[in-house]
This record gives sequence, C-alpha cells and structure tokens, in this order.
Amino acid sequence: MKVDMSVDQAMIKEELLYDLTFVGDPQLSPDGCYVVYVKKVITEEKEYASNLVLVNRATGIESDFTSGAGKFKDQSPRWSPDGKTLAFVSDRSGKNQIWLISTEGGEARQLTELTNGAVDPVWKPDGSAILVLSKDGEDDENDVRKPLVVNDLHYKADGKGFLDGKHTQIVLVDVTTGTRKVEALTDAPFNHSNPSWSPDGTGIVFGRSRYEEEGSYMRSDLFVQQLEDEGEAELLNEKGGSFLAPKWSPDGKRLSFIGHFFEHEGATLNKVWTVDLASRKFKCLTEAVDLECTDVLISDMHWGGASPGGMWNSEGTGVYFLASAKGNTGIYYAGLDSTVRQISGGDRHHYAFHYVPSVNEASVAVSDPENIGDVSTLSFSDDHVKEQCISTRNAEVLQGYELSIPEMFTYPGKDGVEIQGWLMKPIGFEEDKKYPMILEIHGGPHMMYGNSFMHEFQLLAAKGYVVLYTNPRGSQGYGQEFVNGCRGDYGGGDYEDLMTGVDVALKNYSFIDEERLFVTGGSYGGFMTNWIVGKTERFKAAVTQRSISNWQSFYGVSDIGYFFTKWEVGSDLDENPEKLWHHSPLKYVDQIQTPLLILHSVNDYRCPIEQGEQLYVALKHRGKKTRFVRFPDSDHNLSRSGHPELRVERLKHLAGWFDTHLGE
Repeated sequence: MKVDMSVDQAMIKEELLYDLTFVGDPQLSPDGCYVVYVKKVITEEKEYASNLVLVNRATGIESDFTSGAGKFKDQSPRWSPDGKTLAFVSDRSGKNQIWLISTEGGEARQLTELTNGAVDPVWKPDGSAILVLSKDGEDDENDVRKPLVVNDLHYKADGKGFLDGKHTQIVLVDVTTGTRKVEALTDAPFNHSNPSWSPDGTGIVFGRSRYEEEGSYMRSDLFVQQLEDEGEAELLNEKGGSFLAPKWSPDGKRLSFIGHFFEHEGATLNKVWTVDLASRKFKCLTEAVDLECTDVLISDMHWGGASPGGMWNSEGTGVYFLASAKGNTGIYYAGLDSTVRQISGGDRHHYAFHYVPSVNEASVAVSDPENIGDVSTLSFSDDHVKEQCISTRNAEVLQGYELSIPEMFTYPGKDGVEIQGWLMKPIGFEEDKKYPMILEIHGGPHMMYGNSFMHEFQLLAAKGYVVLYTNPRGSQGYGQEFVNGCRGDYGGGDYEDLMTGVDVALKNYSFIDEERLFVTGGSYGGFMTNWIVGKTERFKAAVTQRSISNWQSFYGVSDIGYFFTKWEVGSDLDENPEKLWHHSPLKYVDQIQTPLLILHSVNDYRCPIEQGEQLYVALKHRGKKTRFVRFPDSDHNLSRSGHPELRVERLKHLAGWFDTHLGE
C-alpha cells in the first residue's frame, strides 16, 4: 500500500492484531461471475470468528453471505457444479459439520450430523452427493478420566494433541434425499485425505497417510477406487513416497498430484506429477526445473491451507500450481510436454489459489510486505494474464500507520553460495542516527522468508529496530542442493551463513549499531538462537521461541523426533547419540553469556516444552540471565494461529526483552 505521509502516522503496536481482517480460501464460481472467500476476524471477546463473503465481479459489490463473523467459524466454501449452492463447514451447531446455502439467498441448512463432525466437502460432478472427511469411532468427549492406551509409535501430533485411535475416513453424503443418506467409503485404520471425483462420478482418488506403519514416516499413498465395484481400492505408488492433492484430468485418463519419493528425506523438493491410469506410468512434469512446487513462504498473518495441487486446464494438456522461489510464491503452469513457465509472480506471496478451467480464470489470495492479504481474480490468455483486485480488507486500517519496506540484498555465504536476505529500517528513520538491529531466523528449516506481510517485523521496526532476516542454507526456494545443505550439519554452514549476513549488514548499512545486536527465532530458528548464544557473545540479548535445546531427548518426546533426528541431524538415539549431543545447544550452556528469554507453548508437541524447561533450568542453575514464559492452551503455531490475546502477549514479551537490554 502507499502511505500518505501528509497525515500523522501512528506506530504499529501489538494490539493492532485485534483490528486486522484475514482473508483466504477464495473460490471462483463455475461461471466465473462470483468469488466467495473466508473472512476471519477477532471479536470483541478476543476470539476468532469467520464468515463467507460473496463478491459480484460485474458490480464489484461485496456482501456477507453468511453471518458467522459474529460468533461462528464458517469456512471451506465450495460451489456446487451448477453454481446454485454453496457447501461450507461451520461450527454453528457445536462442532464442525457441512452446511448448504442457496446462492440466491436464504438461510443455511445443516447437511451432516456426523458424530465426530465433518470437514472438506467435495461435490460430485452431477451435484447429487458430497464427499466429506470425518473421524470414525464413537464420541467419548465426556469420558475425561479414561486413560489413554498407546499402541502406536505415532500417538500424538502438534495441533491435535494425543491421538485417540480414531482415523479420518471418507464419507459419501447424498444431498438429494431427505434422509441424507451417508455411506463410509473407507474404513482402513489410516487417515485419509484429498478425495477427488472422476469426471463421470464413478470413481474417486484419495490420499492415505502411512504414519502408523514403522518405517513409513511421512509417507502418503494415493489410491483409486471405482465406487460401483466391490473390489479394494488400488494403490498407485507402490514404490512409496509422499503424494498429495490428486486431481483427475478432464478425460479421466490421468491424475495430477504433488509430491516426491523421499530422495532427500524431509528435504526433498515437491514436484508436479501425473500418472497414466491405464499404464500406471508416473511422469514428473517439473523434473527440468529446480523448483519447490508448494507454498513454503512464512507469514504470521495467514492460516495454513492444503496445497491446491495441480489443477488441469480444460484441454487436459497441463496443470496450474503454486510454487516457491527466491522469497516469492507464484502460480506456474506445467504441460504434459514438461514445459514449465510462471503465470503470475512478482515480489509477493500467492497463498491461496483456485482455478476454473471452463472459464480459464482463477481466484487468488495475495500478500506482500505492505499488504496483509487480499483477493484477486486472474484471467488467462495465450500471451498475458489480466489481474483484478476485488477486496481491500485492511487498507483503511493500515492507512493510519507508517510501514517499513524491506530492502532485498544478496551476499556470498560459506563456500560462495549466494544467500538472500532483507533489511527493514526502523520507522522514523534518520540517516545520521544509529539503530539497534534484530536478526530474525525462520523455522523449518525447510521453509523460507520473503515478500509477505509480517506483523512481528513491522512491530519491531515501529519500536525503533532494524530488522534483518535471511534464508540460510537449508531454506526452501533455491533448489534441491541448497535446501539439503544443512542436513547433518545443523549449526555449521547455516550458522556461518547467518553470521555472515550480520557482517554484511553492518558493512553496508552504517546506521546499524554494532553494540546493540539482538537475535530471535522459532522452532529451527529457536534451535539456531540457542546455538548462536552458545557460540558467540556478539548479541546483547536473545529470545528463543518453541525451540530445540537437546536432540537426545527430542528424539523421544517430539511427535516427529523419532525420524526427524535421523533425517536432519544425521543420527538417532540408537545409532550415534554423541552426534545428537554434539548438535545440542544444551551441551554448550556453560558458554552462554547472552541474556536469554525462553518462550514456549505448554501444548507444543512438535518441540515439546521440556526442551525449554531443560534450557531454563540449566541456565538458571548456573546463575545466567534468563526468563521462562509458558503459554497455556497453545501449540507450536502460537505466533500464527494461537489465541489472539496470547499472540499479543508473546509479542509484548519479545519486544519487551529487547527493550529492557537496549541500554546495558
């Protein structure tokens, strides 16, 4: 957005979060005349609520299509094939169920009354039925004193808590009968996802996770099932791998999907694939490009969504998909002839995408460093793409604030590998002054920072800090060799890339005060923050968030530890525990002199809170400067989707710790 400097500009504060609107999941109608999207807000009671907004493309008029923004969470809108009905998910009956509403208006009616709720509606091509996802088993929510009996290796998951033995199944719901006929199409003891109808409505394809099987960590298989047959569903990827978001070609002869065969374990780039259903022959459409074919750009303003996959054009000659490169996500096209080209790009973040082949148009949600996120439409032609913005939800709110615009730069890291970074000047910047700087380190590590709006960064800039963030080796967006670059070497080349980035910033920006440097990061970024303060005293203070301090205990307490340590650090507890300890920041706790604030969520099962507890006790026992802040009712995603009041509290503790140590 363009800031009007003729009026007094306010400074961004932590509480700005309460005034923002978050938009996502835009869905273009089958005739291209309307777009429906989800509008999420924070209510006066400091709770999330969401509703559906309908946009008439001809008039530009937006209207609240459902009234959930006051007290309910309406989400996942999906047009019926004839465009006359919207199916959506809502908790207005107490738990998530599927609801239907006529696009001509009127009240929504509840379609499903499944014991464990229902999500992710997918319309049958003739509009007579909907596929939904629902957990099997009986509802035992009131049996709070029943012990959890664990038999599986994978028995807990961040964001879900301890698993109850239930599995997500695909359920068929008839929408034409008054009795609402319901039929479970799967019953295997695995979690199912991404169902998609064949064009003639006789078959489906779906994903099935294999977490539950030892040695199948992160595996996700694709199955095809003909509904009129009584035979078993057929496995497509007999050689394993992890595949998601399958889509049928218009003629029903092929499938597109996203995924890989774990060539580099968890650091393997996702590619776009097709399979010929007659020959079962797989073909990678993006083999010739070193490209991550999903959205991996980090922001604290957007809620996570599944990949839209590869969406076929009307001729069935290629697919459109989201991909990430050099700090941006855009829309790309891959043809069956393996040609790949970018369709919509720029220095920005395409974080949601829906394509309608019959009109050759799409709806997208887009963010950039000055724009939290809005909805646009794209009209494709042979030689260009026409884009039209159809929502400006936060323009009025942000009009009153001055924003810091990131400056991109590159520098040679270890071994001459090019590293990309960004620097944000403090609000009210004056050339002849010196300013403190905060180094921000992203999580993953196989994610990336880039051109998306970050409330946290803008807040720190408003408080007078220079904000530096980079994508060291191990980050996504720079090819397979780069993303694989930190595996087995955590705290090695990646650490050097970060420290070199600080050196380059100090050399090129004379307004940075070398005596007032700070550092923070979350998850992998928390690990790296812990590692940094154990290796150098150049930072005046640090804040570690949802971090890893001890790889040996992480192996047994994290929901992914039993395979992540081997994949990323290069060993597990049985093979070489000393290697795990060598890469553990806790080993170097005696060397930590930097005042360290530890922020951790109580219900974090990805990097469990015992990681923060160990570090805090070790530091406090040695008389070091430290503080431990525990966030209740929060998981690993506190900064992105946690309770609004706790998100604000996190930011206050983060900025407050740095402010406290500015003058020391």
